[in-house]
Amino acid sequence: MPQAVPQLQKIELIQHPTAAETANIDALDGLIILLPATVSHKSRPAFPYSERLYRRLPEARSGKTCSPVYVELPNARGTGVALGFVEATASTFELLSLCRKLAARVLEHNPVAVGFMSPQLEGALAGRSAEAAVAALYAACFAPPRHKSEPADRCKLKTLTLYGLRHTLDFSRTLAAAEGNALARWLTMLPANRLTPATYRSQLAALAKREGWKFGFLDEKKLRARKAGAFLAVAQGSDSRDAGIAHLSYTPAKIAKDKRAVALVGKGICYDTGGVNLKSAKSMFGMHGDMQGSAVALGTLLALTRLRAPFRVDCWLAIARNQIGPGAYTQNDLVTASNGVSIEIVHTDAEGRMVLADTLAIATGEKPGLLLDYATLTGSCITALGTRYSGAFCNRAQLIRPVIEAGRASGERVWPFPVDADYDEALESTVADVKQCIIDSEADHILAARFLARFVDKAVAWVHVDLAAGEHKGGLAHVPTDVTGFGVRFSLNLLLEQELALT
Repeated sequence: MPQAVPQLQKIELIQHPTAAETANIDALDGLIILLPATVSHKSRPAFPYSERLYRRLPEARSGKTCSPVYVELPNARGTGVALGFVEATASTFELLSLCRKLAARVLEHNPVAVGFMSPQLEGALAGRSAEAAVAALYAACFAPPRHKSEPADRCKLKTLTLYGLRHTLDFSRTLAAAEGNALARWLTMLPANRLTPATYRSQLAALAKREGWKFGFLDEKKLRARKAGAFLAVAQGSDSRDAGIAHLSYTPAKIAKDKRAVALVGKGICYDTGGVNLKSAKSMFGMHGDMQGSAVALGTLLALTRLRAPFRVDCWLAIARNQIGPGAYTQNDLVTASNGVSIEIVHTDAEGRMVLADTLAIATGEKPGLLLDYATLTGSCITALGTRYSGAFCNRAQLIRPVIEAGRASGERVWPFPVDADYDEALESTVADVKQCIIDSEADHILAARFLARFVDKAVAWVHVDLAAGEHKGGLAHVPTDVTGFGVRFSLNLLLEQELALT
């Protein structure tokens, strides 16, 4: 039996409007302190043990930011203090990254009680810094799937106390994002023999029951009835007939009349060999994570459910394996998707856009107000951006600015690419409506988006996210693991802050 999806660790959040006193700090196992980067030697704020901490700092120099320091206090608990410095213009990504490093130091000794304070940080910056610290500590307490025989050291953190905040802050979105991100990371880390399409379906059914979602599954028989030839071409290489498109739905108790549904679509390739165009060993290693797009879509659904989003959310997950075998699809095959578009197969390792083609067509057939899809789709997007940003592609010019702003505000940064129609010239086929891709890799991330656009109803606003930042060595922003679960915080900001659910 597969491991059950874990619940988010319960950490009691306590907010104190007053500054911490010595007795408060002495009751903590760990403490994170943030100070303004511009603080001078003369203007450093006084707080319990501050003189001891300041002795560990180099002499402040104008225009220079000190590196974070770690000190164990001379009290009964040996409270570990991680102190960092914040620029007044710090971005959300920079705050999250700093707090990830500070949280790692504080959590080294597996504390039960941790505190946070930011003397001399004012207004919005103080609130943003506290949010970053909470996000980083929750992300660090994530428990990955465990397969070793010896028991793991579990995070023991039980309480997080925030001192000196003038106003009570609402961390509900931070916690919802943390839970969605943890789910995405946990599923992505499962090896391919533990997360097959069949066991994935079982996990989804159990989650749907737990969360009160409607759950349906378009298996291969149902997909044949819908003439979903693009998806089935990929699935036919597997010995197991367990592939399909999962559909999960969240419906709030009350929906405002101006709120249209949001559709989330995710690529769920549980393992990608490349098919007949077999990957090399180096390229194939880690391909159990090629389903991360579906995990991010699912994590976003969970986070929106926790926040009781005032609009319906339909989540469509394209779940299959791209395997090599006697029945596998091959180059020069001709297949037809469920919307009637015929496709010339050029490379069997471009399977992600194939399973997404039918999934997008089916999802947009429900006429959502906005569709977001997530996929670890192309190496060329990583070549273009590295693994610190993810790529975004929009079918409406007015979506570009909100997409950039959602990435900036959430700390999960995205950058839009062009999707001009003349790119279609490269995908012209002499035997079908469209080529699946081209043999050369030039602008493959853009060509993939242009290909997918053929399966999205033009009446539906659409954002395609190519998850170049789905894995980043050493972690990214607040997330300390190589697998980042990138996309949940971005999506929440896009849908709830930028109000694109109204389109």
